[in-house]
Amino acid sequence: MNDSNTVEITDEKIQQFTEDIKNGLAAEPKKLPSKYFYDKKGDKLFQQIMKLDEYYLTRAEYEVFETNKEEILGAISGDQGFDFFELGAGDGYKTKLLLKYFVNQSVDFTYFPIDISGNVLKELKGALENEIPELNVTTLEGDYFKMLAKISKNQKKNKLILFLGSNIGNFNKEEAIGFLKLLRKSLTEGDFFLMGVDLKKHPAVILSAYNDAKGVTREFNLNLLDRINEDLGANFNRNQFIHSPLYDPVSGECRSYLISTADQQVSIPLTEETYHFEKWEPIHMEISRKYSLQELEEMAIEAGFEVKEHFMDSKGYFVDTLWRAK
Repeated sequence: MNDSNTVEITDEKIQQFTEDIKNGLAAEPKKLPSKYFYDKKGDKLFQQIMKLDEYYLTRAEYEVFETNKEEILGAISGDQGFDFFELGAGDGYKTKLLLKYFVNQSVDFTYFPIDISGNVLKELKGALENEIPELNVTTLEGDYFKMLAKISKNQKKNKLILFLGSNIGNFNKEEAIGFLKLLRKSLTEGDFFLMGVDLKKHPAVILSAYNDAKGVTREFNLNLLDRINEDLGANFNRNQFIHSPLYDPVSGECRSYLISTADQQVSIPLTEETYHFEKWEPIHMEISRKYSLQELEEMAIEAGFEVKEHFMDSKGYFVDTLWRAK
């Protein structure tokens, strides 16, 4: 669970939702795609999570931008200005710190927020027009790499790409490397990439962020079962599942599971399947991988970047690492 964005289920997306759930529950071990956490109720629950004492990620990255915005601009600015892309822009809560500062410094740039949710982009653009009326904004709805390719064809300025909220942590190591290599192919030498990453730290601090005392994160996970019931006609009994996160300090992976407390059958009419759950059988819900600075530097080299600078919060919990395409 990182700072993610809404995936709306429309008539066009029900088929994909059904296919993803069917494939996930047919896997060994069973799994559910975490991108579907974010329905209307899920959005509200995640807003609550971000305000929890235990959930440090959002506060830490906000602090990074608040205290390092001048240094970030100094590291990327050039005589020709730049185009500013954000992958999975969401509500722009943290990014607005940079946008306001750049505008106040009369930087020559256009902001291109990219998101798969048109509704999120519409709300973000409306908020930015109200809060930063001088800002040039062009929203891009769709897949990250397709949108980057579309806009880059006739582009002469360098690019700054943001990927915040430790969303890279939702990939395992191999997937993360693949994502970064694909991103590098969309960039030109000299372009910059600023990525927010949650760092390895005391295991108790990490686990608390995904297992809060109020049980909001538990409800956030269980809500996906409710969503499958509502959208796909399933009959999950949420009272027969418990939420259980685990942290592996070697891999840095914090994995969230829902575990069946009974031997039970769950039918999902739209998948035309009935799924058997043994007592204590887990469903893998999400991965939130944590990194060391050394691991990030090794990944940067492997993906075709050079590390320019690490910007960290005061506790050393979180880093926004600035890379340059080689």
